[in-house]
Amino acid sequence: MKPPESRSPVARLRELAPGIALCVAVTLVSIGLQHLEEGAFEHPYIEALVIAILLGMAIRTVWTPSPRLRSGIAFSAKQLLEVAVMLLGASISFAAILASGPVLLAAIVATVVVTILASFAISRLLGLAMRISILIACGNAICGNSAIAAVAPVIGASSDDVASSISFTAILGVLMVLGLPLLIPLLDLGAGQYGILAGLTVYAVPQVLAATVPAGLAATQIGTLVKLVRVLMLGPVVVGLSLLALRLGGGAEPGSPRRFDPFKLVPWFILGFLGLAACRSLGLVPDLVVGPITRVAGLLTVVSMAALGLGVDVRVIGRVGGRVTAAVTLSLVLLLLISLGLIYLLRLG
Repeated sequence: MKPPESRSPVARLRELAPGIALCVAVTLVSIGLQHLEEGAFEHPYIEALVIAILLGMAIRTVWTPSPRLRSGIAFSAKQLLEVAVMLLGASISFAAILASGPVLLAAIVATVVVTILASFAISRLLGLAMRISILIACGNAICGNSAIAAVAPVIGASSDDVASSISFTAILGVLMVLGLPLLIPLLDLGAGQYGILAGLTVYAVPQVLAATVPAGLAATQIGTLVKLVRVLMLGPVVVGLSLLALRLGGGAEPGSPRRFDPFKLVPWFILGFLGLAACRSLGLVPDLVVGPITRVAGLLTVVSMAALGLGVDVRVIGRVGGRVTAAVTLSLVLLLLISLGLIYLLRLG
């Protein structure tokens, strides 16, 4: 079978279409259920994107999609959500970043540094090896699977280490998207505060979008900005680890640690987000098109959440090592506590 990049666009679309169609079908059902909520209660207590995740997870638990559907589901969960994040840049001005001030920037950097050190300590106390402890710490503190993938070759982590450290991330990512909005009424968080909390705690940039959409555009904007700064911390962290890699001993699997490629540290959709934000800041994106672009981004997000749910089998929890599960979960709880502490202590948002 030819690799994806060697196929014609028509053949590639034909391959992806069934899985994408399934995700769109789940999306339409989710939107319909939200409309029923609005008709019955005048307000949707569960947003369409949350319904899409839950419905997708329920389907995946009782039925495994065929190989014919999986490529389209994977495409919807990753590429479509990345496009949604990129489009969101059109609604953000760099003036918002400057307005956030140095205090917020310092809080983001401090959160990442403290979380890496504390998560590493937790993993080691639970008896995990050094390399997997580093992977868990970096994934938890920065951007989940992307950070793990970037750090793994630098420290010479084995494929088993990588698989173990990311196996629980998909489940926790979904749980964060579903559960974090519950803190808004429980802690009486404002839109700015919640956006900062989501940006500091949710694993992936696209998942920040999904977690903040229910709280409104202001929360989505500040959450995405905070998360982008957090993601940019991956560069300095990888550079630092590359300088310390030789002290870990043993090399990669089975050779020595590989050098990192700085051009692979910033995903394309983040560059696109920043490019559109720059165009917005320069007045090149008119107000007239911001609304439609934002709505398209929101629709793509729901489709992607349906795909994310279809890709998560909750039974995987029972197959993940207990110590790894404990380390990742405790690290995430610690990250939440650190983030909330900084928000209240520094009066952010």
